[in-house]
Amino acid sequence: MASLRVNSCMLSSSSASASSSYSSRRITAAFRLSGSQKAWSAEPITGRLVRELNTGSGYVGPAQQLLDLTGDMTAVVTNEPSGPSDAAANSVTKQMYSILEAVADRVEMHRNIGEQRDNWNTLLLNSINMMTLTATAMAGLGAATGGGAPMALKLSSTLLFTAATGMLLVVNKIQPSQLAEEQRNSVRLFKQLESEIRSRLAVRAPTQADVDEAMKKIHALDSAYPLPLLGATLEKFPKKFEPASWWPKAKTNKASAHRSNIKMNHFPSIGARAYLDRRVRSQSEGKNGWSEELEVEMRAIMDVLKRKDEEDYLRLGNISLTANKVLAVSGPALTGLAAVASAFAAGSSGGAAAAAIVAVASGSLAAAVNAFEHGGQVGMVVEMYRNCAGFFRLLEESIEATLEERDVKKRENGELFEMKVALKLGRSLSQLRDLARKSIYSDIEGTEIDEFGSKLF
Repeated sequence: MASLRVNSCMLSSSSASASSSYSSRRITAAFRLSGSQKAWSAEPITGRLVRELNTGSGYVGPAQQLLDLTGDMTAVVTNEPSGPSDAAANSVTKQMYSILEAVADRVEMHRNIGEQRDNWNTLLLNSINMMTLTATAMAGLGAATGGGAPMALKLSSTLLFTAATGMLLVVNKIQPSQLAEEQRNSVRLFKQLESEIRSRLAVRAPTQADVDEAMKKIHALDSAYPLPLLGATLEKFPKKFEPASWWPKAKTNKASAHRSNIKMNHFPSIGARAYLDRRVRSQSEGKNGWSEELEVEMRAIMDVLKRKDEEDYLRLGNISLTANKVLAVSGPALTGLAAVASAFAAGSSGGAAAAAIVAVASGSLAAAVNAFEHGGQVGMVVEMYRNCAGFFRLLEESIEATLEERDVKKRENGELFEMKVALKLGRSLSQLRDLARKSIYSDIEGTEIDEFGSKLF
């Protein structure tokens, strides 16, 4: 009996000590939270206490739930700004997310408008061709029949030809297929900017310089691909074909301006021959991935892009722009001629017969020209060549700006930059280096390289 009393006393004392220990630990945790939020942690609630209060059978007891809750609260408390620097960093992050939302909104906006303008091209093409062919058939029937019918057919064909001429003038001015291609390019570029911002937010905390750079890129894209049809729209028939420019222009100093006037296919003879003779690239530790051979390779790639790819797309762009100008003038001229001729097509005289022939022939040619111009989307082809030339111009400028930075630590990592250039050109690293060797050989021997830089387009 005495032993039972002793055991019960021991059990009561041990439970009391456990409860007092738990109470003291709970008080310690509460005191530390109220005293300083930054000192809050889950350290007072130890794993030993969890084992004491849990059943040990896999059941997650209240203590484990409390430990998980305190862990979440610790993350929340420690993420709160503790000073002006943290508040400024949070402000910059909020600005970056606001820019990201604006970019996502522009993606949807340009996509919707692009689909609308593509529908314009299809609907206007079909409508104008139906009007032209109907007027042509009426002019032919008016010349073939007699009585009172020819006057009604003549009037109807004249009105339809006149309406088709006015609609063609408007459509050829705005070029719906080119407008749709502009919006498709803007959607792709805004999505590229959105992906770039998301990657930057995932990798590191953004800075004010990142915010300013993103704002400049958005404004440059807005200027390059405007939404309005009147006032701010791009010139569809410029006097000179120029590549598209959708990136903010960097400020160039006197040295870079002087270098831009130097012939691009000039390489330092020592560096070029050393690049050709050296099979294994020199070590670039401590140079941010850059070496003399890599700089020579990038200059050689830039030379190929300027002499071959950009030059070829400028040539094709000029041809397509000239063809589009001829077609844009020919369509309304033919329908206008058909409208005038159909007005004199009634009657049985020789002049009426000749007028009917002119009306029918001009209407048929106008329908063919309109189908070729807008069905073949010649305006879209012009914009495609303009965008491709701009792509190579941007790549050249990025390589040149990177090489002009004398401090290699401020440059992008050389190996990463080389990989990006290879991916943009649709080449592997070995193919990119082979292209650089061919470019250097052709420069030294004074011959023309027979290969383009890009394998994508």
